[in-house]
Amino acid sequence: MSQVSFDVVNARVTFKNIPIHTMSKFSFKDIPAACAEFKKIPGVEECIIIQTATRVEIFTVSNVETDDSPDARRAEGKALVLNQVKDTWVSLSSLEQIDIDHFDQTLEVYKGDDVYLHLLRLASGLDSLVVGWQSVFDDIVKSLETAKIAGTSGSILNKLFESVIRLATRIRDTTGISKDVVSLGDVAVKLVDEKTGLDSKKKVLVIGTGEPAAMLAKTLKKKDINFDVTSRSLERATGFTTILGGTPVDFNDVLAGFDKYDIVFVATTCDYFLITYDRIRLVMEEKKKGTLVLDLSDPRAVDEGITALPGIKLLFRDQVAEIYDESVKSRVDIVPAVEKIIEKELPVLAARMKRLDA
Repeated sequence: MSQVSFDVVNARVTFKNIPIHTMSKFSFKDIPAACAEFKKIPGVEECIIIQTATRVEIFTVSNVETDDSPDARRAEGKALVLNQVKDTWVSLSSLEQIDIDHFDQTLEVYKGDDVYLHLLRLASGLDSLVVGWQSVFDDIVKSLETAKIAGTSGSILNKLFESVIRLATRIRDTTGISKDVVSLGDVAVKLVDEKTGLDSKKKVLVIGTGEPAAMLAKTLKKKDINFDVTSRSLERATGFTTILGGTPVDFNDVLAGFDKYDIVFVATTCDYFLITYDRIRLVMEEKKKGTLVLDLSDPRAVDEGITALPGIKLLFRDQVAEIYDESVKSRVDIVPAVEKIIEKELPVLAARMKRLDA
């Protein structure tokens, strides 16, 4: 008689291996419907998806038999299930051919204890864009609730996620890793608000589509501030706004209409001056109201020469860096304590999951 067992698999794409502005191509419009599609793969019994602006992660449980029949624990079975996961992912997303061709290099796939370790680290705040960020923990809780309501999770993933949520709550509380967490976006927006006031009446622009721009977008969205987003490529700006909010604008249109913005955040990685005196002189000479420009780029992307224009006030990253870096350092010092607790709890969690296996 065969014995029924299970595999827990995590397939993920995160900000660590693709640019944030391309994340929208990997995401799903309807998460419960996507979970249901993954469950249609032969052998897949449960599915939970964590989807945020910086990651798309699929967790599945495959119930398999360990007798002589072909199953997902054999090499050919594993390859078959993974290929079907990829095919289903492609069918539900807006991936282009180049993304599909490089999917194997982009996709991370883990099994068993490695999945438990990753989920613990993620829920505890170690693998998020900002260490300790509460929003990542909230996303995990929400993902479990969504799957339960949709009926796509089951006893295995429910037990895993509930155990991890309980452990991560204790880790966060005892270590303080999520206490007073601020992102670069939080500090930058607060500084601008103190300098010039930031409300829904102000016309705001974000230049850039990388991680600093993502932090800015999340903070502005949280405060219900409308904003435009531009990049050297309109396609990048469009992909960025699809998942982080804002309105995409062509960079040439931004230069031509620079005078309509009250506040401009510049957060790029280019190695030259993106905003110069000559580029905006004609459009800014007649502007009646002032414009505050905060350049968070490293190296700087705004030429100090623009301050010769009337009404221009220019701030640089070093005016927010001290506060932000101090916040980062205080949490980095806590990371070893969090990792030590995780190292202790992982075997306990793995043993608990093995009992379900038995």
